Amino acid sequence: MDTKKIRLSVLDQSPIRKGATAEQAVKETIELAKYTEKLGYTRYWVAEHHNTGILAGSTPEVLIAHLAGQTQRMRIGSGGIMMPNHSTLKVAENFRMLEALFPGRIDLGMGRAPGTDRITASVLNPSNQFREDDFVEQLTDLNNYFHDTYEPGTIQARITAIPQVKTVPDKWLLSSSGQSGLFAAHFGMGFSFAHFINPSGGPLNVKLYRERFQPSDDLAEPMVNVAIFVFCSEDEEKIKQHRAVMSHRFLQFEKGGPIVPLSYNDVKDVVYDASEQERIRQNSYRVITGNPMEIKKKLTWLAEDYDVDEIMAVTITEHFEDRLESYKLLAQQFEL
Repeated sequence: MDTKKIRLSVLDQSPIRKGATAEQAVKETIELAKYTEKLGYTRYWVAEHHNTGILAGSTPEVLIAHLAGQTQRMRIGSGGIMMPNHSTLKVAENFRMLEALFPGRIDLGMGRAPGTDRITASVLNPSNQFREDDFVEQLTDLNNYFHDTYEPGTIQARITAIPQVKTVPDKWLLSSSGQSGLFAAHFGMGFSFAHFINPSGGPLNVKLYRERFQPSDDLAEPMVNVAIFVFCSEDEEKIKQHRAVMSHRFLQFEKGGPIVPLSYNDVKDVVYDASEQERIRQNSYRVITGNPMEIKKKLTWLAEDYDVDEIMAVTITEHFEDRLESYKLLAQQFEL
């Protein structure tokens, strides 16, 4: 990787803090988007999750419309639209409408996981078979809808995605395993690796994406970023508490029990057995924490390891003010 400037972006899952409401979480997403734009962040992505009490972001296409209207420069997008939950035509029309409203500022980030449990996914889309071939077909159809092309003899030949607009959103595939990176290379789309979900194998998957990338009508060269949990603070006690809460949260997910908002007081006295301590150690690679100078060193190393010049910071804190402060300290360190 050369020494070009590292860009910072935001991936926001609209977390619901303990004692707060979903409405507050959405308002915090709006405030954070406006704040990080002023700080110089490149893009702001919102997520799709369902049937959970700790994340309020279920409909990124709705939230994107509002956020883009509240900002002026920053790219706004999805991180991501979980394609198996949706009709491909409806995704194309949602994002054509967003392009009509905010031309040249919209990112369509897509994933092939449901963003929820299998039962909820089956209700969202009763015909979902979770097949890889179905996802590839959706990507093919999506390109056709955006460019008003079609495969001869298919139903797409009789359908036009509306509104008809001249611009196309930047298309990204999200992945925590690498397979979607190969799809992104094949279709000539951007690739975002979710290090915050899986801290193993990311640099190799990015390398394979670059090697196999095939230019498309929309993207001439590979476009990559990496997403990771980040917390930056000048207060060592807050850093310690953040690590403790995140470690417990990861174990909650892995055990499949009730997922509820947490505070440091909820976890500070928990004693972990040997196997849990090992999982905590493994999961620690999903998070980068530290003071501003430490964070800059760690994120710069991460960018070099991945050979990328853009990092998407995912920051969840007990107090919203600490979240704002973390993004501000990051922006200052990287001179956005």
